[in-house]
Amino acid sequence: MDEYTADPLAVNRRMVEQYRATGGHPDGSSGPSRMLLLTTTGAKSGEPRTAPMMYLRDGDRLVVFASNVGAAHHPGWYHNLVADPNVTVELGGDRFPATAVVTAGEERERLWGLFPFPQHQDKAHRQIPVVVLEPRPA
Repeated sequence: MDEYTADPLAVNRRMVEQYRATGGHPDGSSGPSRMLLLTTTGAKSGEPRTAPMMYLRDGDRLVVFASNVGAAHHPGWYHNLVADPNVTVELGGDRFPATAVVTAGEERERLWGLFPFPQHQDKAHRQIPVVVLEPRPA
């Protein structure tokens, strides 16, 4: 059993701390990172929940995938943003409010084509949601 499987919440907390401490470069590189922090409001608790995740760009838009590493269930952050699409994104040293939009149809299929881990879909036995994060004025 690896560390993530043993305690995924502890691993995520450490990743969030490293991300913030390094201005978005937890791996020590100075180049562009493919990681962002997404803060949602807990659907049940009402408390802020921050999750580190990989993102891709589609033009000016940020795209995230609720793959949950191919698990059979959606990640908690996805359930949270469905309940309340008002989120906060941390990208490098920038922090801004955004609206999370779950894509569907042709747009979802096009954006899914960008995902570098398509094998997650085979493992998941569910359609993995593709979410666009649209910045909004502070």
